[in-house]
Amino acid sequence: MSIMRTKTIEQTLREGDEPEYQLKKQLTALDLTVFGVGVVIGAGIFTVAGRAAHDLAGPAVIVSFVVAAVCCGLAALCYAEFASSIPVSGSAYTFSYASLGEIVAWIIGWDLLLELMLGASVVAQGWSAYLGVFLDRLGVSIPEAVAYGSSFDLPAFVLVAILTVLVSIGIKESMRVNLALVALKVFIVLFVIFAGVGYVNTANYTPFIPDAAPVEAKTTWKAPLIETVFGLSPTAYGVTGILAGASLVFFAYIGFDVVATTAEEAKNPARDLPRGILGSLLICTVLYCATALVMTGMVRYDKLSSEASLAKIFTDVGKPEFATLISAGAVAGLTTVVMTLLIGTSRVLFAMSRDWLLPASWGRINRRTGTPLKITIGVGIFVALVAALTPVGELEYMINIGTLTAFFLVSIAVPALRRRRPDFKRSFVVPFSPFLPYLSAAICAYLMLTLPLETWVRFLVWMALGFIIYFAYGYKRSRLSGNPNPDTDALPSLTST
Repeated sequence: MSIMRTKTIEQTLREGDEPEYQLKKQLTALDLTVFGVGVVIGAGIFTVAGRAAHDLAGPAVIVSFVVAAVCCGLAALCYAEFASSIPVSGSAYTFSYASLGEIVAWIIGWDLLLELMLGASVVAQGWSAYLGVFLDRLGVSIPEAVAYGSSFDLPAFVLVAILTVLVSIGIKESMRVNLALVALKVFIVLFVIFAGVGYVNTANYTPFIPDAAPVEAKTTWKAPLIETVFGLSPTAYGVTGILAGASLVFFAYIGFDVVATTAEEAKNPARDLPRGILGSLLICTVLYCATALVMTGMVRYDKLSSEASLAKIFTDVGKPEFATLISAGAVAGLTTVVMTLLIGTSRVLFAMSRDWLLPASWGRINRRTGTPLKITIGVGIFVALVAALTPVGELEYMINIGTLTAFFLVSIAVPALRRRRPDFKRSFVVPFSPFLPYLSAAICAYLMLTLPLETWVRFLVWMALGFIIYFAYGYKRSRLSGNPNPDTDALPSLTST
């Protein structure tokens, strides 16, 4: 029995039609695009842009955003080819199962859980922080014992609990709330752009690319792996600073891949999934670049707050009332991010349980809501407790390495599946393959090397835990093991191919 056993595409599609594990097809291209915009535009646009301009790139941070968008665009093309051709829940996990084999699929699934669950917890804490700022501006204070940064972050816990209930009710209902909040969030971003134009001083754009300058070296544990391995000296600004800025703002784009987790719920996946994935990325890129241009024009780059913040910019130009409005937009924006990450997590776990790599009973669909209720509630409880009880700040890079690993493996999976199944009809194809997929993989590998050594060590510990679970449970009980699954009475086993 091979450890590299692989499912056929036909098996993957057939499993999506099993009554006990069949999700409702309700989402349109608009739903998917809004879903993508909802998860991408969040903490990044409210915080990362200022830090990247101040610390790394200066006004050329707009170039950093373009470079990062190109990197994400390459990965998005790979996701679009898979999602439109294999419209089954699970995103990169499902795609790799049909191209690279079960063990790689497990690695990606485990990575995605790291990205999505930890991401939801971190963003929930960020939401709590912004809520505190917004309420303070209104003269209302949250008791310190349960506020952001306390031993029990009550606002973060309550947010996740409410969103878990909403996500449990149904995907379409969640999308309606998401649409309203995304509309508010985009309005706030457009407000920043158009209101800020009047305060732009073109002198702040000079020099557009500040001269490169050395910066204080970090400890080996905290320094990027690439500096440790190759003995590079850290610098800011210049061309190197623009690339370093791209590595930072890249993570402001994380989330568009979550659109692919809802593939099975799309009405017309062949047409709508590429539109949703690429459309949401394009919209976010335009908004990010325009915001960065206005931001660095309003306040000179070396005077920007590296902690954030679009709100701080308007305070600096004498418009504190605008800052209050922007804080409200941040609260709404981060709400949609947490909700979409909860949906993404539940769909990845659903796909893994449907393959019997996790208990099959977890993934059974509730007939009334059309959602995997057990998984959704379990994810909500876990995320709420982590958000309320854990100081997650130091673990944020873990989200990034999990995401980049998934991007890397999906990129190399595109040419792998083309070699394995050249006969399979693809609704959308990555142009210039295999060059573009391999370029995407190379860029992802480079960005992973920019992460600190401590992140790599933690990531390896997480992966070791995943392998223990896989070989102790999933490998023996998987559909491809040829053994009947004790968690289900009705579903037939599929044999290895």
